[in-house]
Amino acid sequence: MARKKSPNLTDGELRLMEVLWKKGQATVGEVAASLPADPPLAYSTVLTTLRILETKGYLRHIKQGRAFVYEPVIVQEEASRKAVGHLLSRFFGGSHELLVMNLLKEESIGRAELQRIKKMIATSE
Repeated sequence: MARKKSPNLTDGELRLMEVLWKKGQATVGEVAASLPADPPLAYSTVLTTLRILETKGYLRHIKQGRAFVYEPVIVQEEASRKAVGHLLSRFFGGSHELLVMNLLKEESIGRAELQRIKKMIATSE
C-alpha cells in the first residue's frame, strides 16, 4: 500500500530546502553539489525531491536556458510554524499548554533560556 503524501517536510526534503533557503535559488546540480557527501544523493533523487517540494508548494522553478532554477516560495520561519502546528495537533491534541509544559519539563533547558522564555510570556500577555 502506498504511503499517504504529507504536506510536511520529510528529513530528506528539509535537507534540500535548507540549501535553497541559504542560496536563495539554485539548479538541481547546484543543490546536489551543496549537500553533504554523507549520505550522497544522486542527481535524479535531488530532481525528484525538488519536484515533490514544488508539488507541496514549497518551491517554484523558472527556466533559464536549458536548466530549471528552483527557489523557495515559503520562508524557513513559515515552514517551522507549519511543522510546530503539525506537532501540536498530532502529539498534543492542539493544546499549546501541553506542548509548552512538555518543553519546560526538558532537563536540558538552561537557566538563561528559561529566563528568556519567561520574558517572552510576560510581554505576550
